[in-house]
Parts: sequence; C-alpha cells; structure tokens
Amino acid sequence: MAFQRWIGFVAVRYFRGRRRNRSSPAPVLGIIGIATGVLALTVIISVMNGFQLGFIESILEISSYHLRIESFPSGERGEELLVKIIELPAIKSAVPFRDVQGLARGNHPGQRGVVTRGLGPDALEQDPGMASKLALEAGSFNLEDGGNIILGAELARRLEARVGDWISLVSVAGDLFGTEGEGAANSRFFVTGIFRSDFYEYDLGWAFININRAGILNGVTPDSGGTSDLSLGIKLKNRWQDHAGVEQLRILLEEQGEEGLKVSSWRDYNRAFFGALRTEKLFMFLLVGLIFIVVGLNIFQAQRRSVLERREEIGLLRAMGASDMAVRLVFVWDGFIIGGLGAGGGMILGLLISFNIQTFFTILEGTVNFFISILNLISSAFMGGGGVAGEGFAIFSPTIFYIKAIPSRPIPHEVLIIFLFGFLSALLSAWFASGRVSRTRPAEVLRYE
Repeated sequence: MAFQRWIGFVAVRYFRGRRRNRSSPAPVLGIIGIATGVLALTVIISVMNGFQLGFIESILEISSYHLRIESFPSGERGEELLVKIIELPAIKSAVPFRDVQGLARGNHPGQRGVVTRGLGPDALEQDPGMASKLALEAGSFNLEDGGNIILGAELARRLEARVGDWISLVSVAGDLFGTEGEGAANSRFFVTGIFRSDFYEYDLGWAFININRAGILNGVTPDSGGTSDLSLGIKLKNRWQDHAGVEQLRILLEEQGEEGLKVSSWRDYNRAFFGALRTEKLFMFLLVGLIFIVVGLNIFQAQRRSVLERREEIGLLRAMGASDMAVRLVFVWDGFIIGGLGAGGGMILGLLISFNIQTFFTILEGTVNFFISILNLISSAFMGGGGVAGEGFAIFSPTIFYIKAIPSRPIPHEVLIIFLFGFLSALLSAWFASGRVSRTRPAEVLRYE
C-alpha cells in the first residue's frame, strides 16, 4: 500500500504542478477534449438509438411481428393450433391476419396504393404491443363490422377522407375490378378511425379491415377452408430470444403434424434494413471516435514532453531505489486522472442532455432564434423596412422531418463503451509516452547536478 501511495502522491503533485504552469495547458485541454468527445458521442448515439429503435419497434409491433407463420390453417384446425401456440413459454401473443394489396379511392380524384391488413375484432386486446404503437387521431379501432376500415393519417389526408366517409378499396387479388356484381359492392368501406404510428410509410400506405372481409377480397370465404392467404403474427416475451421461440414452435408443429408450416424470425425478413441501421451506427462510432484519436495523440505528446522536462526528478527517484515500472506508473497515473475526469465529466453531461434532449434543443433553438432576431433588427435598421418574417430556426423542423418530438434512448452498454473509449485513449497514450522512463540513466542525469 505504501508503494501505491507514493506513486499516486507524486502523480497528483505533477498534475497539479503542471496545471499551475500556464505555459503547459495540455492536461486541461486533454480533459476538455475527452469530455467533449464522450459528450458528443453519447448524445449522438442516444438520439440515433431513439430514431432507430422507434423505426424498429414500429416495424416489429405493427407490420412484421417477432415471428411469423405463413399459410396458417383456418377453421377449427387453426384455432386448436393457435391455442397450443399461445401456451408456449416464450410466446406473449399470437394474432392471425391477412394482407391485401389494393388501390384506395376517396373524395380526392385518383387512387393510392395501400396495404390493407385484415385483423380480428379483438386484435388490439390480443396484441398490446401493436395497440401501444397506434395512436388514434379520430374515431375508434372498430373492426366488428366487415365494412369498417381504419386509415393511416397521411393516407386519409391524401384521400381527403374523414371519419364517417365512404371510400372504395379494390384488391389486386380476386375478380374485383369489374363494375357489376358482388366485387363492386364489396369494395366500399366506411371509415371508422384514423391512426398515426409516427412511421411515415405506415401512416401513408396502411389500413386495417376485418379479417373475414380481407379473405373475401383475396377470393377466400370464411367457410372455404382456404389457408394460402392466412398468416399468424407472433410476439415474444423477449424478441432477442427469437431463436429459442422458433425452436419451440418447430417442435410443436412437428408434434401436431404441421411440419410444412414455415416459421420465420424478424431477423430474416428485415435483415437488409436492420443491417443498414447497424452499419450506420458503426460508422457514426468510428467518425466521432476520431476525436479520441486526436486527443490521445495530444496527450501522448504532452506526456513525452513531461518525461523529458522531468529527467532530473526521474533520475533522483531512480537513485532512491524506485524501479522503472514504479516511475513509469507515476506518468500513467497522470493519464488515469485526465481520462477519468474527462470521460466521467463527459458521460455525466452527455446523459444529462440525453435524458432532457427536448429541453436542450428548445434552449438551443431559442438561442439561435434570438441571435437571428437581433441580426434582423440590425439589418432592418441599416437597410430600412421591417425584418423578414419566418417560422424560426428548428433543428428537426416538423415541415421537413416526420416527427413530433426528438427521441433519445441511451443504452447502458453503449454508454459504457463510449466511456471506455475516452478513458483508455488517455491511459494508453500515457503508457506509451512513459516508455522513455526506462531509457533514463540516473548516473548520467545526476552527473552534473
């Protein structure tokens, strides 16, 4: 313990002594540089996680589900199998559905392509995850009647349809393009609700109808026994344990004689999209991580200069019996202090901003708009006339970005990795810079002292 105490004591003395030396601001700049890098990377990654996880959860909760079984059997056979699937330990919920590709027409001239998903009347009760992602702007999510339809907010705006209006929906499957007979009659739907998911593709191109009506649009009646268009969307208690869920389903399907049913995971049918998001985050880590490389090089140069400037003190410590490693640890402690203060301070500030990101951007935008108004007043005073009216500066303007609020989700293990990046950049720089200590000879240094 005495060995460690004197090393820390000398290191702190060196660090404080250099801070009082105005000609050597390197330690302070090192701390500021590391803190800036950790703060920036923490906030950027948190906001990126907010956007990415928002997209991923919207896809998994509304569209893709965690697991999916295609060509699921209908009738009593399907109901019995559904009960057994819900009883599996890894399964949270299971909802049958049908997808219909079609064209919708409302009060506005022209047509819009729409993905219409057929669900049971109790779909939201059976699938709370989807219910949490669908915010009803008007009406209700009522699929009791086969003629009801719930539109996405942007789709309703494009069709100029409101709750209580009638729209036409024509399926690309089945014989529904005629103007006579049952096909034409079945293409009329009554708008009972308008939803918003904050995912533009769904709000613009999705609608929900009764599952039996969707079967009719696909050319399948409820009693026909057709199975080709029916699917089963499954939510897991933990979506990251999808491999275990797939294995449990495969065993159950084999026991029930349904080996022909294919079970797919969210990793399979969203591989390209999720891979692109992962690559985007990796490159963001690398780009912002360049800050740590620059700061680390500055610390390395500062530590090397410190070793040269303290050759006499190093020689004295060596002459008093200190080993090469002990003297080297004095300078490594210096890097430890710089890295700890910089990375710790940056992480605290970064988390503070990340958890209050809305307030932070509000203050930032207010400050920018204040200076813009000052510049407008100055320009109007010199050039005459009133200032230029505008909506004001916004970093994420709703007119450009399809968001209502800026999301931010710090992930603990990623924050820890960022902290370690900053801390280790200072520590390793000090370690390599202190290598000159081993080449210091006490006799040569103290010969003329």
